[in-house]
Amino acid sequence: MNRLNPEKLLMSKWTAVQPKQRERHFIVNRLICTEDETIIGCVLEAVINKNNYETDWRELQDSTRWLMGWK
Repeated sequence: MNRLNPEKLLMSKWTAVQPKQRERHFIVNRLICTEDETIIGCVLEAVINKNNYETDWRELQDSTRWLMGWK
């Protein structure tokens, strides 16, 4: 399980354990917040082709799917 602080999530780098469509490396380029500033999700941008994917930020804690940094 990856330990992460949601306050430091913006612009963090991630590696997908099982890449799809050659998309392996991602950067968190936007946070999705509620009206009371609670972070509920994030937008991951694939480095290779700039595709954006919206996901729950807690999914990044699953070390079987995501690794911190670019590996």
